[in-house]
Amino acid sequence: MFNYCKKIKFIRNTYFILLAIKDFIAFKPIAMFKQFLWFFKELRLLKQLEENKQFKKIEYYPCLLDNMSYTPIDSIYFFQDSWAARHLFALKPHHHYDVGSSAKTMGILSQFVPITMIDIRPIQLELPNLFFKKGSILELPFEDNSIESLSSLCVVEHIGLGRYGDTIDPFGSEKAIKELKRVLKIGGILLVSVPIDSENKIYFNAHRAFTKAYILELFEEFEVMDEKYHYGMKLYDAYDNNRGFGTGLYMLKKVY
Repeated sequence: MFNYCKKIKFIRNTYFILLAIKDFIAFKPIAMFKQFLWFFKELRLLKQLEENKQFKKIEYYPCLLDNMSYTPIDSIYFFQDSWAARHLFALKPHHHYDVGSSAKTMGILSQFVPITMIDIRPIQLELPNLFFKKGSILELPFEDNSIESLSSLCVVEHIGLGRYGDTIDPFGSEKAIKELKRVLKIGGILLVSVPIDSENKIYFNAHRAFTKAYILELFEEFEVMDEKYHYGMKLYDAYDNNRGFGTGLYMLKKVY
């Protein structure tokens, strides 16, 4: 029944609209009461045990959503960022450039390889080996064929859908990809990831999803050096049209 409902567009759209509404009106008084009950029970237990004289002062700072039997993790970013790190460490570029990817990921990777981040939103933190350049993926502040090592992870699919305040553009993803291709040198390497699906589709206003055939058509001047596909909680070597929505990870080399 669940799989049948997933195939009906009206039901899917209604489900995601209700999911978005939940973020604004969600209130769970019973769950809240239970968690605070747990909080004060644990606090009482701490006070009943032998006192650590180095820590006599106690202030309240409830963390009520972390008492879980599993580690919460976003599998997309877990696989994607690990995949990108493996390739970047192997390539060891003199300097790497990234457009719009996770600042946290680039901050970690910059401690092994100097990285310049390009984004329309400046980061407020400073870190050795990490540099920032303000710019749009639709108009990158670089000359043609000037960059040797480049990445843009889970970015191009958002362009032109207004999610981050950008202008609505039906061809936003294609224009973003055109800019990435423009600035990369012949022989340069691009690490890119996008949502993939059984057909090209807009999940408005979150992102677009691409078929493997279309995304590689957009990068026809490139050789595929590595490709991986994330579905559910696993990473696969091959694209599977029957699995539906997932994430495609591509290491591409510009050949002409």
